[in-house]
Amino acid sequence: MGKGKLIVLEGIDGSGKSAQYRRLCARMERDGIEYNHIVFPRYDKESSALIRMYLGGEFGSSPDDVNAYAASTFYAVDRFAAYRTDWGDIYEQGGLILSDRYTTSNAVHQGSKLPDEELPAFFRWLSDLEYVKMGLPRPDLVIYLDVDVETSLARMRRRQEKNHTSADIHEKDVTYLQRCLRTANMAADYYGWTRIPFLKDGKERELEEKNAEIYGIIQRYL
Repeated sequence: MGKGKLIVLEGIDGSGKSAQYRRLCARMERDGIEYNHIVFPRYDKESSALIRMYLGGEFGSSPDDVNAYAASTFYAVDRFAAYRTDWGDIYEQGGLILSDRYTTSNAVHQGSKLPDEELPAFFRWLSDLEYVKMGLPRPDLVIYLDVDVETSLARMRRRQEKNHTSADIHEKDVTYLQRCLRTANMAADYYGWTRIPFLKDGKERELEEKNAEIYGIIQRYL
């Protein structure tokens, strides 16, 4: 039996990624598609301890207080633990994995700490670290949800008010979010991600209409 397929949904904070992911899962279940889902980071697991310390500001109050390479390893370890204890056997036996974030998030969030001219080298290093040195699977398909910073911030504020949560050091830093968006676009070009625009005819797209497009891409791919 050949290895499975790994499909990743990616986007900056406030891109609507979690809402789209939930709807994709519901569609797959309704259509009888067998799949397994994973969401990163896994904040409820011991393997995310360094991530929680980092986002909580224990290593510094700014994202830049921990360099791109060091912070990337925090998230990579959580993925390695998930693969070895959770979904790796399923994938190796031919299963379909749908992931909310993956190595792709390191490219976006940690890559944003670097100047543009250093990004290609960082993107290569990241792929080598996780897919070669650590042996994690490469995604077969990455769907990238585009957004602008204003929409991202408005969505995050609504989410925080609804869930009675406070922003972490990433979400508090508007300049950082702007850099993330720029880096995400560069990463999408570099890695060949499939882009999903958030505007249609100059207006923000309806959630369900966008979800139908994403689901159609996945169905054609499968």
